[in-house]
Amino acid sequence: MMDAIKIISPVDGSLYAERPFSPEQDINHALDLSRTAQSEWQQTPLAERQSICLAAVDALLKNKQTLGEELSWQMGRPIRYTPGEIDGFAERARYMISIAEQYLSDTPLTNDKHITRYIQREPLGVVFSIVPWNYPYLTAVNSIIPAIMAGNSVLMKPSSQTAITAERIAEAFKSANLPEGVFQHLLLTHEATTKIVASGEVDYVAFTGSVEGGKTIEHAAAGRFIDIGLELGGKDPAYVRADVDLAFAVENIMDGGFFNSGQSCCAIERIYVHEDIYQPFVDDLVERVKQYRFGNPLDPETHLGPMVRADIANRIRKHTQHAVEKGAQACIDDKIFAIDPEKHGMAYLAPQVLLNVDHTMPIMTEETFGPVVGIMKVSSDEQAIQLMNDSIYGLTASVWTQDQQAAISIGQQVKTGTWFMNRCDYLDPALAWAGIKQSGKGCSLSGFAYHRLTRPKSFYLRAGD
Repeated sequence: MMDAIKIISPVDGSLYAERPFSPEQDINHALDLSRTAQSEWQQTPLAERQSICLAAVDALLKNKQTLGEELSWQMGRPIRYTPGEIDGFAERARYMISIAEQYLSDTPLTNDKHITRYIQREPLGVVFSIVPWNYPYLTAVNSIIPAIMAGNSVLMKPSSQTAITAERIAEAFKSANLPEGVFQHLLLTHEATTKIVASGEVDYVAFTGSVEGGKTIEHAAAGRFIDIGLELGGKDPAYVRADVDLAFAVENIMDGGFFNSGQSCCAIERIYVHEDIYQPFVDDLVERVKQYRFGNPLDPETHLGPMVRADIANRIRKHTQHAVEKGAQACIDDKIFAIDPEKHGMAYLAPQVLLNVDHTMPIMTEETFGPVVGIMKVSSDEQAIQLMNDSIYGLTASVWTQDQQAAISIGQQVKTGTWFMNRCDYLDPALAWAGIKQSGKGCSLSGFAYHRLTRPKSFYLRAGD
């Protein structure tokens, strides 16, 4: 077993950083400290929690350029975009902080002179937040900020690929004078992670990652009677109706499919286009994709950088090749892009658009998590709905149309956690972020997040005669 995390940068294959895994004694100490700190933290007035969390957000924002460059080195997203993740962290955090009082206040009930009744929201205790590499700040904020605002303590496990992000969040909280132990981070093996979930020392698990990882967490938590939030995979569809604003749809669907090299759980991976506009849509999309600047993510002109790891890029190459062998048409010639994977590293995977695909191909049914989209022609709303629902996933889905009533009607029939009209690949912090089927369970963000991170405690107070 390795005794240290080695962050191999997808930029050039170099060793970017190395950190030791947390030893068992440090893990046990952190769990004990989390419990002790939480019992005191929940007594802290909400206004003080708010002030500390806002100060931590400001500390991160102050260093967003440095944090963005670090993130580019760790996971390969172009430097022109990575500082924006800190802006997104701030947007979500400030919203969740702003609504905390509304959702954490006591719920009064109708009373009389003899009876007083109300329901209080009580923190769960220790929240274990397991964070992925693809959006390490944005996924962390979904659980960390509302958990701390609700009076819980947080133990964060970052991805080994982006471990430095946890250090930066800890530094921000320290600069904001968050009491020791309320937020901690540990560098854990998979075995140590599941041991913590099963240990009885944590009261809620927030996991973002793969379906298989989610199954492992569920198994470890079995019999513990604790709640878990699972934000898992996606194979998110877009349906383009005949009445669409074509240029707008192409531009935004392209961004939703290829931003971050498609490494997003809610990226657009399959597109269904009405036959009346199919060819113009395809022609426009392909030409726009060819204009991407693909290469070194540290170049501020780059739009698409490498995948996070070469083995992931190779898996996607195999999916694409399998589809082509079954009759799919690849629209993009890799040679138009300057980067040669053989020379610069196999993590560099050029974008691809596939036609003549169908649901017998894994490229249209399994999560790709890369810069590849498949496009199918449809003849009606009904056919599009059937195809969108033909998936083991249900995270987000979108329709591109100028008819809002049609969008609502179609959305009510599509099995998904979030339904968009003329938007995709976006989390509005005022809305519950949730998935169905193998996209997960539970939710984060919005007021519903506070319900997940607290328990109701009822008070019935009767005056004496």
